[in-house]
Amino acid sequence: MPALFKIALRAIMRNKLRSSLTILGIVIGVGAVIVMVSIGQGAKFFVEKQLESLGTNVLIIIPISTTHTATRGTTGTITLTVEDAIAIVKECSAVSHVSPGVRTTTQVVYGNMNWTTSVSGAGPDYQIIRNWPLESGRFITQQDVNIMAKVCVLGQTVVTNLFGTLDPVDKWVRVKNVPFKVIGVLITKGESPTGQDQDDVVLMPYTTVQRKIMGVTYIGIVLASSISAEARFEAIDQITSLLRQRHRLRPHEENDFTVISQVEFASTVIETSRTMTILLGSIASVSLFVGGIGIMNIMLVSTTERTREIGIRMAVGAREKDILFQFLTEATVLSSIGGVVGVIFGIAVSKLVSYSGGWPSLLSLPSIVVAFLFSNMVGIFFGYYPARKASRLNPIEALRYE
Repeated sequence: MPALFKIALRAIMRNKLRSSLTILGIVIGVGAVIVMVSIGQGAKFFVEKQLESLGTNVLIIIPISTTHTATRGTTGTITLTVEDAIAIVKECSAVSHVSPGVRTTTQVVYGNMNWTTSVSGAGPDYQIIRNWPLESGRFITQQDVNIMAKVCVLGQTVVTNLFGTLDPVDKWVRVKNVPFKVIGVLITKGESPTGQDQDDVVLMPYTTVQRKIMGVTYIGIVLASSISAEARFEAIDQITSLLRQRHRLRPHEENDFTVISQVEFASTVIETSRTMTILLGSIASVSLFVGGIGIMNIMLVSTTERTREIGIRMAVGAREKDILFQFLTEATVLSSIGGVVGVIFGIAVSKLVSYSGGWPSLLSLPSIVVAFLFSNMVGIFFGYYPARKASRLNPIEALRYE
């Protein structure tokens, strides 16, 4: 076998330019596969991280506008209430935590600085549901909710724009001319899968936002978490049944609320990302087949040019399989060299794209190994026919060839 590799390398080096152009096709193919797969994997990893930041086992219950029947007599929006949220956590065994919520957008002022942000009312379980630790201070307590305390917890974007490098804990901000004491600062969450800045938020007790900021009694959302990922379907069924009963909906009437599972949303996004990765890899693999056709073309030319050499080898005792392995090894060496260079090229381009374009990319060893092995398979597949053709030459006719 070492002798075959030496012969193959000697034949490749004999036509450096032609061999380089042939190898280039494999280099581009392998490099394209690695780049496309790394970008797809990077996007998938980025989306998974963003979805994790939304919280685990999260269920979102929101009211929806619906047309009532003639017997009900009105058309409007059925709103959720705090009592609905309390009933969910008390009566739904598959639900572990709930947090009533209400949200508005308004200006927050500190000294001579102001920032327009999202002010969200939340309950004590909000932090658990969203899996959102604090950088400093404390979170909203049930006591804060009960007394409608004028306290708030800030996201990092709000801290940066209002306080700069100052520690905001125990300082006072104003919202609609009402003073609120900063009791805590949340760690950075980053963007949500929909591109929203999750850190651009001010959290307050939902009762405080209801009465002192918005002047309403309803809530706009209920965040809940199931006891486990597997229990989310049971939790959805329990919540749906309970709210239909509480809202006195008849069997033929549609729900005036909707329950969204974060896991289902996550699974859809991740599956879409996985499909895109496969699609990108498949498109890039076409380049490998083009490179393989180049190898077949060059090997056919090589066997024609070396017909007399083949005849001499057969005349001195080379068997049909020896000729077959000689040219098959040459094709494999060509594709292997292209595979190695292509791997280096693909890794370099992936890093460059990630650095210059800001696109997430994730290099994985399995994808690199598969791309390299695939390049060898391409060499064997497209090199077999020319090798087989060379091995079946008539020795006498081959010796006569000029």
